Amino acid sequence: MKSTPLTQKHIDLNAKMAEFAGYNMPISYSGIKEEHEAVRTACGIFDVSHMGEFIIKGKQALDLVQKVTSNDASKLKIGDAQYSCMPNDRGGIVDDLLVYRLSEDQCSEGEQAFMLVVNASNIEKDWNWISSHNQFDCRMSNISDQTGLIAVQGPKAVELLQAFTSINLKEIEYYHFVKGSIAGCDNVLISATGYTGAGGFELYATNDDIVKLWDAVVGAGAMAIGLGARDTLRLEMAFCLYGNDIDDTTSPLEAGLSWITKMNKKADFIGKNWLTEQKEKGIAKKLVGFALEEKRVPRHGYTIFADEKTEIGVVSSGTSSPSLNHPIGLGYVKKEFASLGTRIKINLGSKMVDAVVVEIPFYKKQA
Repeated sequence: MKSTPLTQKHIDLNAKMAEFAGYNMPISYSGIKEEHEAVRTACGIFDVSHMGEFIIKGKQALDLVQKVTSNDASKLKIGDAQYSCMPNDRGGIVDDLLVYRLSEDQCSEGEQAFMLVVNASNIEKDWNWISSHNQFDCRMSNISDQTGLIAVQGPKAVELLQAFTSINLKEIEYYHFVKGSIAGCDNVLISATGYTGAGGFELYATNDDIVKLWDAVVGAGAMAIGLGARDTLRLEMAFCLYGNDIDDTTSPLEAGLSWITKMNKKADFIGKNWLTEQKEKGIAKKLVGFALEEKRVPRHGYTIFADEKTEIGVVSSGTSSPSLNHPIGLGYVKKEFASLGTRIKINLGSKMVDAVVVEIPFYKKQA
């Protein structure tokens, strides 16, 4: 297993460790429910240094990004971030990712620079995929191994981090970023993004600096959060997890990601023809959220039925929601069963349990 720059920190904190995407990662420290609650009500810190980062720089850097991603990167100004996906040529999803429009300070005249942040399990696959379509005047570099990443999430994240920087963090809008000094570390990319729905920032820095940042934030009172609570937090927000809710066989239209699939952007992108055809014909299945009426938890791969005999889909993610105190899940069902309020059944193996299609996200921020 690979280690992140923070692996020893997790071991020192007596975290429950396990393999994830080839890395030795913390699953939980004090317990998933307690960690989940800390992020919803106060501030938690996640090690996400296993994620991959690619730099694309050159006169035609935008052309490559536009070719391989579904969203419209031409709309990005320096300091903007964008959620996107990379469709394959069959309309499935190679990966979902973040696209950052970087400063041009280190560029030659006429060049642009972008950073793509990809899922840890897909780093090699994504690198090969993008490289195979790089027929443009631009350079690619994989900085994943040299880059550390922590997520500081929760309603008190701004207050906690503000003590370590002169940058006015309240002025960084959602899906925007700045580069600057924080906790004595220079050239940190401070991004108002996250995977929890609780607000906060993601901090990109060198491996050495990410250790310093972790120590500062934990020392200021942020609770260390493992991958277990990361999953319950993202599922309450109905954020897709690659390998569960989206993969090479699911289209962004089926996954409810048409909002990042810009068919009308000027540049063609891989899979556009396939997705255009699917949009015209209509999708046959759709990702929906559902809630169970008893305490049994649905799991990835469980089948979904309309009644005792009629199979209509499959569960992609499921958990017991700490915030809502009942089981929830995401799954693909035939389109005619995707309406809110539709009664469905989940096959748990030993028995069928009743569920209902509900509005997503499951969790709504409290006023």
